[in-house]
Amino acid sequence: MKTIILDSTAAATEAALEPIFELSPVNILIIVTLILFVILLVGAITVLKSLKTLVRVTMPELEAEEAALVIPKAERKKRRKAWWSKVLGLNPMETEDEIMIDHEYDGIRELDNPTPLWFNALFYSTIVFAVGYLLVYDVFGWGMNQEEEYLAQMEQAEAERLAFLEASGSNIDENSVTVDLSPEFVAAGQEIYLLNCGMCHGNQGEGMIGPNLTDDFWLHGGEVGDIFRTIKYGVPDKGMVPWEANLTPVQIAQVANYIVSIVGTNPPNAKAAEGEKMEGRASDATSAPSTDSDNTTEVEEIGPETSI
Repeated sequence: MKTIILDSTAAATEAALEPIFELSPVNILIIVTLILFVILLVGAITVLKSLKTLVRVTMPELEAEEAALVIPKAERKKRRKAWWSKVLGLNPMETEDEIMIDHEYDGIRELDNPTPLWFNALFYSTIVFAVGYLLVYDVFGWGMNQEEEYLAQMEQAEAERLAFLEASGSNIDENSVTVDLSPEFVAAGQEIYLLNCGMCHGNQGEGMIGPNLTDDFWLHGGEVGDIFRTIKYGVPDKGMVPWEANLTPVQIAQVANYIVSIVGTNPPNAKAAEGEKMEGRASDATSAPSTDSDNTTEVEEIGPETSI
């Protein structure tokens, strides 16, 4: 379980370090263009300032002529105000009589104000954007349309989901589960079994309401994959609920391996055999107790019996 947790943490860390979005060729082209524009603008300003300084030093008479042509501050302010009025589409009060429309209604007269410059600029910019959008997405095919983006994001999400499941060990199912009778794995399975299964199958698997799990007779198959499937989907017509909503795939695999480990233990008060007998179990060789280098048999003491 420690390995699974560490793998899950590593996968989460890698996912956090991934970029939020991937740059398409169009986005890269736009970014590069903006960077080049900024560089050229800064370079042009720098060159103009340098030339101005050079002219001031080398030709002072030109600076004097330029000073004579400087527009007074009041005039500059007036011109700036007129420019803003033009951009915003404003007209001075004294010019209202010139743009007054002849008709009136209920004492209200209308001015023939033109469309503001800012509105026209915004409107024409949308046309330029629409043309560019059409060329990028429908003519040249440089960018993905909405359907293609959706499919790409779904593929990416599925790949991330499978990677997370693989890292967390949650991709185990009845087809991929294997026999693992390591002490830690079996002990974890026994703990889950006692909490959830002992009340129907007995704390030692001897069978009570449910069948005996320690003999070679099985109603739904006795291989580890069969046991995994029975635990996962349950047997509703026999009163056994599916456990896939309550236990993770790893926990179901642990319980299945624990049940494999208790086959042949012959507990007292065992329930009569039910189902078909399995001969030559694929897990028999694996379920045999391991021996150390001194040929002494290691018997794991999983824990005392507990009751619900």
